[in-house]
Amino acid sequence: MSSNAQAPVSHFIRNIVEADLASGKHRSIVTRFPPEPNGYLHVGHAKSICLNFGLALEYGGKCNLRFDDTNPEKESEEYARSIQEDVRWLGFRWDGEVRWASDYFGTLYDFAVKLIEKGLAYVDDLTPEQMREYRGTLTEPGRNSPSRDRPIAENLDLFARMKNGEFPDGSLVLRAKIDMASANINLRDPVLYRIKRAHHIRTGDRWCIYPMYDYTHCISDALENITHSLCTLEFEDHRPLYDWVLDRLALSCHPQQIEFSRLELHYTITSKRKLLQLVTEKRVSGWDDPRMPTITGMRRRGYTPEGIREFARRIGVSKSENVVDMAVLESAIRDDLEARAPRVMAIINPLKVTVTNAGGAQSREAGFHPNHPEFGSRVVPFSSELFIEMDDFAEAPPAGWQRLTPGGEVRLRYSYVMRCDEVVKGAAGEVIELRCSIDHNTLGKNPEGRKVKGVIHFLSREHALPAEIRLYDRLFTVPEPDADKERSFLEFINPASLTVVQGWVEACVKDAAPETRYQFERLGYFCTDRRDHQPGKKLVFNRTVTLKDSWAKEQP
Repeated sequence: MSSNAQAPVSHFIRNIVEADLASGKHRSIVTRFPPEPNGYLHVGHAKSICLNFGLALEYGGKCNLRFDDTNPEKESEEYARSIQEDVRWLGFRWDGEVRWASDYFGTLYDFAVKLIEKGLAYVDDLTPEQMREYRGTLTEPGRNSPSRDRPIAENLDLFARMKNGEFPDGSLVLRAKIDMASANINLRDPVLYRIKRAHHIRTGDRWCIYPMYDYTHCISDALENITHSLCTLEFEDHRPLYDWVLDRLALSCHPQQIEFSRLELHYTITSKRKLLQLVTEKRVSGWDDPRMPTITGMRRRGYTPEGIREFARRIGVSKSENVVDMAVLESAIRDDLEARAPRVMAIINPLKVTVTNAGGAQSREAGFHPNHPEFGSRVVPFSSELFIEMDDFAEAPPAGWQRLTPGGEVRLRYSYVMRCDEVVKGAAGEVIELRCSIDHNTLGKNPEGRKVKGVIHFLSREHALPAEIRLYDRLFTVPEPDADKERSFLEFINPASLTVVQGWVEACVKDAAPETRYQFERLGYFCTDRRDHQPGKKLVFNRTVTLKDSWAKEQP
């Protein structure tokens, strides 16, 4: 855990867990994280992962990883593998083997038969359109299906024949018999099984009927002896159905479903459908594009698991709306990287500097982090030709300018005080070179008789290495890109969300492995790309986050 990590924040779910343990209701807790393998996990899932696995870890319990693989048309092994990798990368381990809802398909079928035998479920042949009509509205009760009073024996026969593949897809469903007049629409005889001939990633073509999520989830929880089933708020109205199924089946374990608010992060989207659209329409380079809010995208950008866990701690858990500004996430990442990232120098927009009196100038050793001498040090070389940032020079400086100007002096980071003596311009009048001189008596000490305020970073042109530097910014230009129902969220994509430049870096990073993080002094935090970076050959750095939040004041 990061040295910046703090004690857990109290919240209502933690209070429930502590009360249950103190009263003896549970001797230990068992939670679960139940994703559907139909896409890559995003930052909202990260909150849920940190909550479920974090509580189990904190209270000495267990947390299961269980895939909700009840919708075979949209699920894949690729997604399942990525989810497991994401959970591990975030620093968590599930109890035992990975579990799957499909592990329980046989048991789920048997329980459905039991409900039919109790007169609590029936096979219905209404069309989807008719079912919607019979269901009623939020203000009008539903009507009983003509099939609702089928004899139990006929329901058992039809359900068995559904399982055996005797009927076409969508022609019959199995419904719970609850209350078509209920104020809670979820209790108006919900569908438990539907016919769907689709190849399943684990069971192949063995089944042609698949259970619905609401039916599957509660029974899977009970079979795994889950104590606290934590869900986002959209499942609050489904809790009566969760309890109804378990009560009617009289299972020995009846988990407690508890709902909390889902995370909504400004300047991004967390809809799997819309994230998939970004990928399929090539608006981004893939699920792991560093602009994506996916865990794999955040990882590639250079976010740390410790920083993401700290973000989850900061935003807390509640039932109230959980809309968080991107700056909160970036701050957590920035705070974590401040302590763990070695510091080196890089130039993104180079301006050539010729040092006219470089003879006899010396290089100097510099540490990688002022607060961590154990990080080691490297030599910062000096030569007659340097690179500085173009933005560190101004012919007509604004008020308060403390960088280089014609005739002005600055301190070169870890090196000499340097004065600009001459400005060389190109044919179009643009600045292409500076001719400067150094004060040889200022290496490691202040000049005599004058004070130099500004400090800028630099690289020796002879020793610097070329690097591809990818400057990532927020993917959207507005806080809620999918809030406007009249316009597509794609209209708000930030055209400046990625800028690729050819920059220069210190030679000491030449052999850095993929996913190595650095602070480029004065520029931000960067990470070697986990896909394209090739140590010693092709250096590729992704900007993780700037040194300070400048987004808000830059916006119109």
